[in-house]
Amino acid sequence: MHIHILGICGTFMGGLAVLARAAGHRVTGCDANVYPPMSTQLAAQGITLIQGYGEEQVDLAPDVYVVGNVVTRGNPLMEAILAQGLPCTSGPQWLADHVLQGRWVLGVAGTHGKTTTSALLAWILEDAGLNPSFLIGGVPQNFGVSARLTDSPFFVIEADEYDTAFFDKRSKFIHYKPRTVVLNNLEFDHADIFTDLTAIETQFHHLVRTLPNNGLIVAQAGLSALDRVLARGAWTPLARFGADGEWQVTAADATGFSVLHHGQTEGRVEWALLGEHNRLNALAAIIAARHVGVPVAHAISALSRFQNVRRRMELRGVVAEVAVYDDFAHHPTAIATTLAGLRQRVGSARIIAVIEPRSNTMKLGVMKQALAESLMNADEVYCYSGGIDWDVAAALQPLGTRVTVIATVSALVEALVQNARAGDQVLVMSNGSFGGIHEQLLARLARIAPSAD
Repeated sequence: MHIHILGICGTFMGGLAVLARAAGHRVTGCDANVYPPMSTQLAAQGITLIQGYGEEQVDLAPDVYVVGNVVTRGNPLMEAILAQGLPCTSGPQWLADHVLQGRWVLGVAGTHGKTTTSALLAWILEDAGLNPSFLIGGVPQNFGVSARLTDSPFFVIEADEYDTAFFDKRSKFIHYKPRTVVLNNLEFDHADIFTDLTAIETQFHHLVRTLPNNGLIVAQAGLSALDRVLARGAWTPLARFGADGEWQVTAADATGFSVLHHGQTEGRVEWALLGEHNRLNALAAIIAARHVGVPVAHAISALSRFQNVRRRMELRGVVAEVAVYDDFAHHPTAIATTLAGLRQRVGSARIIAVIEPRSNTMKLGVMKQALAESLMNADEVYCYSGGIDWDVAAALQPLGTRVTVIATVSALVEALVQNARAGDQVLVMSNGSFGGIHEQLLARLARIAPSAD
């Protein structure tokens, strides 16, 4: 089969392209922004990429056009496809029909932690010799790729609640029909497509309604939004984790934490990941892996060999004794938990938070009132205001003199360099490339390092 993917350079669609190629299909694709690293990764797979959405691409005559949710009405290629009545489908639907069919799907859903928990789960299964296929919205360092296809019956997928396509406004995860599902947490997000939290809860309950009675729901306990979802009806066994669940974790010490089941210690995880949120991510992955037959003791052992996901508290470099981290946090809750984890590790060292409010929800200003509170653990805050229509400085006013708001990346880098001193922990948070700020900052610090005090 020849498939032509519209929006191929997105994380999900790029992963789908890799899976389709591995399954033996001919894959081509197009996007408005064809550039490295995704372009080079796809080209290495033998996938032809086309810049833009020109209607002449109908001459490729694929068997089906697979449409990403970045594509809207008015897109010239999409309009040509519709006008000529050519076969098209969404990415999640194609994946369900041609890859997931007949597999034991383990889906990881929730507002936060989907990528890390999916990576943890895939790694536990890999370490146990189960050779899972996976599609994850990031690059687990244990694997070095975001997607792979194997002959294993097990498939781990990051189950995103974002909408499927312009012609299918259901959440992506509705298509996956998982047998094992993790419901990590649930908060309001994606204000560009959901009107309120209730609308998201409805999509989560649609997911719950697709689960078989021989499956398993792994849900964090004590969260009112998830409780409301499950109260609408559930026909699948339930395992609850967290402080109010039968599965719990102890507080972390310098090297790790313990896993408890009904109050009994199951073992101790030795690792270096930061924060309670990651301990809960690990616990959810342990429970999900247990459902497919991985003993808890083996899962705990595997986690000591987990290398995290790129862009999740990834140390990009230390120059002039200034540490620069990259993190994907862009929702106030994620920002707060990431900072709390770093504070626990570095103690009284100065933390400089650098944030780009880039997500659609942030750009709309929906979360602006919660932003200052989420940054309270930082000693200083630098916020990039480029492309933001609301008053960033006013929103961050509760932080007082700790805040600097700057409208260009170059000026932001210069201000950071002038302020940085030995021992600083610079935490850069964005769900985009942030104009290459990490590389620019490290390069500038390197130039001044010989004269640094």
